[in-house]
Parts: sequence; structure tokens; C-alpha cells
Amino acid sequence: MRAFIAIDLPAEIKQALSKLQDGLKLSGADVKWVEPKNIHLTLKFLGEITEESTAKIHGIIAAAAAVNPLFQARIAALGAFPSAGSPRVIWAGIDQGGEEAKKIAGQLEEKIAKLGIPREKRAFSSHITLGRTRSSKDKESLRQGLEKAAAELAGKNLIFCVREITLYKSSLTPAGPIYTALSRENLAIS
Repeated sequence: MRAFIAIDLPAEIKQALSKLQDGLKLSGADVKWVEPKNIHLTLKFLGEITEESTAKIHGIIAAAAAVNPLFQARIAALGAFPSAGSPRVIWAGIDQGGEEAKKIAGQLEEKIAKLGIPREKRAFSSHITLGRTRSSKDKESLRQGLEKAAAELAGKNLIFCVREITLYKSSLTPAGPIYTALSRENLAIS
């Protein structure tokens, strides 16, 4: 099964990000937007895993959650990878709480690599994917939309408490991915 480990977001944060997506959609750019219900912060993409490795991964997540306290996170930036001028991935960035997420992602990466699951090629970046471009259509309009949306975001206070780490199964369908939580582990209370 296809799986990943993530930090889920509260409904009000997903709703606020959905409104930012709505503004960006006005650019007319050819973007496959992440459905609001599927918006999350990925800590580790696992790819295809076996049932046997699922239990081991659950144990790794539980161990990481037990030694990391819950923390506050703030969404404070919008941008695109590799750049706003050549966007492939549209994202919302975390500043407050970003180091905590990076630490947890690093712990997971280290232990999961021992199971034979490949390490990420890129360094971890605390971001939430909002959409992926399908072509370069209207990319200048999208860049301008990102600037406008970033200014709107600056006036908001999108802070939430990260309380748990979730292991998700991802089922790909013609209508889009369906994410099913396989397990949730609460972070430690400090």
C-alpha cells in the first residue's frame, strides 16, 4: 500500500488555506489543487510499503511521538518550488514550529531508512502543498496571485497546536487521492 506520515491540520486552518487556494484559482493557471480535506504537512513520504513494515513504522512513529512535545505552528508564507517564476508546487510555509517539525521528520527518516525505505533526496522543508502545476499556462498570473495571497496571509494569524503524528494510507483514484488514517500517535505533553 502507498503511505506517508504527516501532521494533520485543524479544520479552521484547512478552511483558511482553502480560501487562499480560491484566490489563486482566479489566476487561471493550470494547477491541480489539493482538496481542502486532504491538506496536511508531510513528514515522510513512504511510497509502497508492506503490511509487515506498517507495524514497524507504527512503532517508529510511537517512539518519535513519545519524545517530542506538542508544539505551536504558524503558517506564515506562501511560495512555489522551485521558484515563483517557474512554479511546480504551490505551498504554504511554516515558520514557528518549523524546527520542531524538521526534528521529528529527521528522527523518522533516520529510523525508517533502517527498514530499507529510501531516504528523501531533498532536505526537509516545513511546508504544506496546496497544488501542483500541470503546465506553464498563466504562470505569470499565478506568480502575481501568489504575491497577493502572501500579502493577505501576512494579515492573518494562522496558528495551531500540533498534537499528533498520523500514518496515512493513500489510495489513488481517478477522482483524486483518498487518505485513510491508519494510526495516530499523540505527542508528549511537556
